[in-house]
Amino acid sequence: MGEHVAQQDSTTATPQAVIAAALRRERTRAGLSLTEVAHRAGIAKSTLSQLESGTGNPSLETLWALCVALEMPFSRLLDPPRPNVQVIRAGEGPVVVAERSDYRATLLAASPPNARRDIFRITAEPGHARKSDPHIPGAVEHVLIATGRALVGLTDTPLDLSPGDYISYPADVPHVFEALAPGTTATLIVEYT
Repeated sequence: MGEHVAQQDSTTATPQAVIAAALRRERTRAGLSLTEVAHRAGIAKSTLSQLESGTGNPSLETLWALCVALEMPFSRLLDPPRPNVQVIRAGEGPVVVAERSDYRATLLAASPPNARRDIFRITAEPGHARKSDPHIPGAVEHVLIATGRALVGLTDTPLDLSPGDYISYPADVPHVFEALAPGTTATLIVEYT
């Protein structure tokens, strides 16, 4: 018999609840059905359904099989990645000044090694938010507002940004861009590692 997850104090989330949330999140992010993940992991669909509802008590072997099926590190089951949102308001951030001209450069984000970045010009008008489903795992979006105003970032916690404001956030979770002023424009960079 495999090792089972132990119960914790009821004042904190149980390991089963944390694992259930992680399995649902990762399966949704991968765009896979219960049936497909169960098949890949070699477990019954009903077992996976119980685990995702937090009523199952999985063995270590079952959890490893699910991690392989979802192509995720085991640690993500118990310590999920925390959204890394960074905001730099207009006029803030590390500035380098040119010696012979009125020219300033503010580094907003350095490119990680082996990353691909796609750059887009965004134009948006108020009235309808652009709600985006999660992109591929590890994707990050960078937005620099040029004109207007917009709510930008994670769907649950978007921030009100003005011209010159910069934000980066994980794009492998639901996110949103909603113009708040007519003629809103921005630069969007999508980074894939």
